[in-house]
Amino acid sequence: MSLLPKHTPGRVSFARELSGFFAICAILLVSPLFMTDSYSRHILILALIYGVVASNWDLSLGYGGIFNFGHLALFGIGAYAYALLTTLAGVDPWLAMLLSGTAASAAALLVTIPILRLKGIYIVLVTFGFAQLVMQFILSQSQITGGSQGMVRLPSIYFAGHNFIRDGKLGYFLVALALFVTSTLFLRVLVRSRIGAAIVALRDNEEYAISRGISLVRARALTLASSALFTGIAGAFYASYQRSVSLDVFGMGLATIVLSMVLLGGTSSIYGPICASFLLTWLAELMVDLGAWRPIVTGLTILVIVLAFPRGLAGMGAKFKAGIVNRIRSKKNEVTRKKTVSA
Repeated sequence: MSLLPKHTPGRVSFARELSGFFAICAILLVSPLFMTDSYSRHILILALIYGVVASNWDLSLGYGGIFNFGHLALFGIGAYAYALLTTLAGVDPWLAMLLSGTAASAAALLVTIPILRLKGIYIVLVTFGFAQLVMQFILSQSQITGGSQGMVRLPSIYFAGHNFIRDGKLGYFLVALALFVTSTLFLRVLVRSRIGAAIVALRDNEEYAISRGISLVRARALTLASSALFTGIAGAFYASYQRSVSLDVFGMGLATIVLSMVLLGGTSSIYGPICASFLLTWLAELMVDLGAWRPIVTGLTILVIVLAFPRGLAGMGAKFKAGIVNRIRSKKNEVTRKKTVSA
């Protein structure tokens, strides 16, 4: 019995996958030429940030099968770590972003310890409790974290004297795109590796995988720490971009939005949650005039897509691709049959 998952990630050659991915990234790179206003770029930046967070959540939730409902706490830890490092310790903003990702990974490793022998709803309770614990700790240390008021006027990132605040958000967009590309490549390389196969094997059949020599402790620690790294960096970048941070990053509103992106995009796909992040971010803005009807319409849209395609947007794309391939094969077979008959 193979340790590879049923839906092996990346059945297309990695070279072809990278070609398609970089082609899309090239389109994103030139998009500011057409989206010249700051607000459109702002929405694009948010979509990129959500894409990073959602795709990394998919690593632990979809590939690892770990019901980690404390994932957004790692985003919040990254945001607050950046705020504290830059304002209190005077750390360079770029270095603070990297250290924030490290802090989120360290926190994820701490969460790994109590959930090693847990499954299902018990992991949900522990990880949710972890998120609440972090939030209460921030509230209790209000003299340095700002408590319920948050922290404002955070240092912004810079590059060779360039002002990221007065360039129409172009600089922030380029950094967000670089973060998005690096995170996505990291995730795709990971899930295609032997480590990724081991993570999926534990998800599909834990007892069999352990009997084959896969370490549960190592796999879960790697899964959570890896999913936390770029989530924490994204949280730090978000704090730098907004120049403020508050307890809203731990709120159920943000967690619900990102989880919707994961489920709508389709778990165990990486690209699915990314597509969903762009779709839902732009859809929410297009329906801004609907007021209270906006979340209702969004929820119905998600429900219809998930009911029609249980694997979400990833399943929709796979079905569309299969339809095109079958049509091409049918035409080739018909041409071959005609040639045979005429001969």
